[in-house]
Amino acid sequence: MCWEKPETGGVSMLIILEKILISNLKKSTLNCMTSAKTHASLSVKTVIVPAAGMGTRFLPATKTIPKELLPVVDTPGIELIAQEAAQLGADKLAIITAPKKREVLAYFDRYPALETMLEARGKTHQLEKVRNTNNLPTPIAVEQTEPLGLGHAVGLAEQVLDDDENVVAVMLPDDLVLPMGVVVKMMEVRAQLGGSVLCAFEVPHEEVYNYGVFDIEDAPDYHGDYVVKKVRGMVEKPAVDDAPSNFVATGRYLLDRAIFDALQRITPGAGGELQLTDAIALLIDEGHPVHILVHDGKRHDLGNPGGYIPAVVDFGLADPVYGPHLKKVLREILDEHGA
Repeated sequence: MCWEKPETGGVSMLIILEKILISNLKKSTLNCMTSAKTHASLSVKTVIVPAAGMGTRFLPATKTIPKELLPVVDTPGIELIAQEAAQLGADKLAIITAPKKREVLAYFDRYPALETMLEARGKTHQLEKVRNTNNLPTPIAVEQTEPLGLGHAVGLAEQVLDDDENVVAVMLPDDLVLPMGVVVKMMEVRAQLGGSVLCAFEVPHEEVYNYGVFDIEDAPDYHGDYVVKKVRGMVEKPAVDDAPSNFVATGRYLLDRAIFDALQRITPGAGGELQLTDAIALLIDEGHPVHILVHDGKRHDLGNPGGYIPAVVDFGLADPVYGPHLKKVLREILDEHGA
């Protein structure tokens, strides 16, 4: 068998095919890189949980027990937040904590002796509950040595982010937003509109003085199933007659990474605190898109006894074990108090 020199046309054809192959390979690689970047920008890896407060409204209970560990029936508020973060697909829980509140992080530690005892006694249901924390996002302690505001707390968490994280979620443990999953919906809104998305509730107009109130307009670029508005600004606890709307903020934020730069450029307000709303307002002024998703659900305030007690009752009534008895007892208590 002898080798013959190919015709010039054959060589040209080989070169052309080689160029096409290289071009397609480059396009494929570029598409994979673009897809990876898009995935990074549309997924949340880190949820920031500000938990450095001293819980003074729950004293004396919070002298030794962080309010985030107070149980809603049998599950601490911090675990409910972690469950919500897991539902979002996050793998890190950046818990902003005070120097003397290490118990919040310790709650997520393994307890082998307890697990062994429960397993030996056949208490499988309790064992599953204890082990549930093993399947939640990894908690990372971020210490806030001084109470310098929510904006300061959120800003501290940038140190635990990876370089490819373009968005973070902030979940305030005082706010129990039901049903869980609102931040998943907020991610869908961000995927369409970009920027930052905040959770809002519509309240009776006479109650707006209790909240941060959104100044809003329609969002014509949004096409979806949720109630979404564009944010022009916010007013903190306005007089009823001065409120720009009756759509109010609650403790769920989906923030573009640009928030950390904005937090570096705002000035402290009353008490030397950095306010997250001031940083969001700065982003709005600079043309950064900010929207609200109006949540069709309910909220419990775990930050004070007046909100915590209804939350426990609500969860208790929904519990298949405790619910039937609790309904009976509540009726008796209401009759006793003439309600």
